[in-house]
Amino acid sequence: MEHDSHTTWEFNGSFYQPSAFLMMGIPGLEAFHHWISIPFCVLYLIALLGNCIILFVIKKTQSLHEPMYYFLSMLAVTDLGLALCTLPTTLGIFWFNIRRIGFDACLTQMYFIHILSFIESSVLLAMAFDRFIAISHPLRYPSILTKTTVTKIGLTIILRGTVSLLPIPFLLKRLTYCGKTELSHSFCFHPDIMNLACADIKVNIFYGMIALFSTVGMDFICIVLSYILIIKTVISLATKEECLKALNTCVSHICAVLIFFIPMIGLSMIHRFGKNFPPLVSTLVAYTYLIIPPALNPIIYSIKSSHIREALFRALRRKYESDW
Repeated sequence: MEHDSHTTWEFNGSFYQPSAFLMMGIPGLEAFHHWISIPFCVLYLIALLGNCIILFVIKKTQSLHEPMYYFLSMLAVTDLGLALCTLPTTLGIFWFNIRRIGFDACLTQMYFIHILSFIESSVLLAMAFDRFIAISHPLRYPSILTKTTVTKIGLTIILRGTVSLLPIPFLLKRLTYCGKTELSHSFCFHPDIMNLACADIKVNIFYGMIALFSTVGMDFICIVLSYILIIKTVISLATKEECLKALNTCVSHICAVLIFFIPMIGLSMIHRFGKNFPPLVSTLVAYTYLIIPPALNPIIYSIKSSHIREALFRALRRKYESDW
């Protein structure tokens, strides 16, 4: 077990900055970390393999070279990034009890976790827009969502996430920190680091809220509005069969939206307003937010999308026949 005494300090006048933070596993269950690591390993393996398979199938199948599947590829890449961001520190704690992470390394991990989260939110909005155009304006769909348009949307999403969060690490580096260096999670999270400071953090709180509401908050509102318009279009369809068929194309996306936004909003609320919540609740919500979506999204889309399922079966059949 590492203690705070292992953390060295740099002193510059009245400015204190720890050289490292100590991460936390699952509070109260430290003795069972080796056993707890088993389901985590399974989830990480599903996330890595599942998203790689989705990317492989879409790349190799010409019929899937459409806007809907380009956006799904973006989602898969983002989910891979999220899984890889948290995997080393989480399994490092569970397997080897490596709790120490350097200050700059922590800020880097935090930056990429938040960027990828914001990008995932924007990709889910792009997918909602795709479903709205496909259902409400099917004849104009190919002319609206061209490859050029999809590429521009993808680049805008990356630029938006990167730029909106760029000040966050610098805002944290300017703060003076107290003697406590223990984080609440097995990864670095902005509100968690911010709350360890002894300085005035009003600017950090204000900018964090502005960044969150102007990106994820707006994305969620626009997704809800998209589905209101989709439902309005679906209700106007002539038959019940047409109505169900149109809604069925949205099921996978709705599931992806729910498993991403519900834990994300819950974790943000807990960090900002839930000081009296047990630490275990915050930990479980954080793991649900960062590990469950990357693991479940490829499963959801593989089950619900007949095109991906058929392409996967064809790829497996070709592989089987070539082996024989």
